[in-house]
Amino acid sequence: MKNILNQLINHQTLSKEEAKNVLINLSSGQYNASQMAAFMTVFMMRSITIEELTGFREALLELCIPIDFSNYDTIDLCGTGGDGKDTFNISTLSSFVVAGAGIKVAKHGNYGVSSISGSSNVMENLGVKFSNQQDFLEKCLDEANIAILHAPLFHPAMKNVGPIRKELGVKTFFNMLGPMVNPSFPKNQLVGVFSLELARMYAYLYQNTSTNFSIVYDLEGFDEVSLTGNVKIISNASEKILKPEDFYTQSVTLHQIKGGTTIDEAAKIFMTILSGNGTQMQNDVVFANAALAISMMQKIAIEESLAIAKDSLLSGKALERLKKLQNISRL
Repeated sequence: MKNILNQLINHQTLSKEEAKNVLINLSSGQYNASQMAAFMTVFMMRSITIEELTGFREALLELCIPIDFSNYDTIDLCGTGGDGKDTFNISTLSSFVVAGAGIKVAKHGNYGVSSISGSSNVMENLGVKFSNQQDFLEKCLDEANIAILHAPLFHPAMKNVGPIRKELGVKTFFNMLGPMVNPSFPKNQLVGVFSLELARMYAYLYQNTSTNFSIVYDLEGFDEVSLTGNVKIISNASEKILKPEDFYTQSVTLHQIKGGTTIDEAAKIFMTILSGNGTQMQNDVVFANAALAISMMQKIAIEESLAIAKDSLLSGKALERLKKLQNISRL
């Protein structure tokens, strides 16, 4: 690691193989906490390269405990996090709305590192069981249309870096990797990223896969559709900018979509919205993100997918998906 750190301090970059080897060594506990912290910090002081990101991704996928959902046509709605906006759990809520619309969701998530409450914090608070057992997760997909894939259970490499990431409290390259290392290898992905540069890198990497993808970067700096301004969407076939009006709604302010200051508050906001009692602004943001996923899966226009998303949330179908998950978790 000393040689690698010297190389990085001298403004050199890593080859794909070097990056992959470092992460494999890191996962097997070959480096101390200070070395790992120094290594992670480098990539927030300069841009990561395609080679480095590819090497890190290959290492995590090689080391992961895979889950086989090949019999299902699943989608993952997942953001990198690290946008520093502290919104409510938009992608997780949208995932339940998509599941309520009859689509299978393989939701990859983790505890919050640079945010107050990540997807896993809220799910755990609401009594959803985390597991990496095939039978349990298939039961979740079959009965609830959604399986929660808690990242640390599938990525042994995360075990060593988790405490360091938490202590650092800032986004690291692991944020960049999160959405790209779903252990079920979903056929469809709606991915939110925290910078336009990262959106371009993701698009480059995903073009070399068979994944049906849409990469979202909100131009106000969010890793999801925030409706505070325009959003850039890069998919397999196109690249476009959508305005709030394209989602048939008004723009919102950050204050109107803020999350709670504790995990309990975040879970309370989550349940208020999922129960159909959210504000118009909260609902609209969830509808917009869910509609993008539904549109991808059903090959329909946004206007049509918005209607499906609204029905899923306001009819209670999305809430029913969570209740099913909670019941399965108690068995």
